[in-house]
Amino acid sequence: MVGTILLHFGIALIATLAFAILFQAPKSEWMLCGLTGGVGWVVYESLQLQGWHLMLSTIVAALILTILSRIFAVLRKHPVTVYLLSGIFPLVPGAGIYYTVFYMISGNMDMFSVKGRETIETAGAIVIGIILAMGLPQVWLNYLAKKEKK
Repeated sequence: MVGTILLHFGIALIATLAFAILFQAPKSEWMLCGLTGGVGWVVYESLQLQGWHLMLSTIVAALILTILSRIFAVLRKHPVTVYLLSGIFPLVPGAGIYYTVFYMISGNMDMFSVKGRETIETAGAIVIGIILAMGLPQVWLNYLAKKEKK
């Protein structure tokens, strides 16, 4: 199981790194962008394996990767969005959006509503996680930067 989680961490890191390159993040930050996405995915997947609800595991993963993004932003003196936009990539419900539209087009309204609700819940959970993490006082993160200078 640990091997599987490490493999998925690596895959998420590479996917997030590619996303950072695509969005022209600074070269010096590519690995940290990848690390953010990898950590977020491992948290999400670990909670799912423990039987957590989809929405709750997504909120916690988004919360942790947003906090990590804020920490990197303070330490590296870059905007939070450099790490957050890339890091959130593995959690985005792309397949859910695809299947929602697929079921709508094919006329399967029962599955359309199931997948549509699940996709909206996941997207909402990501937003809630980001809002919660952004609500943490900046003073706590500035403390890290001051400690780093000493």
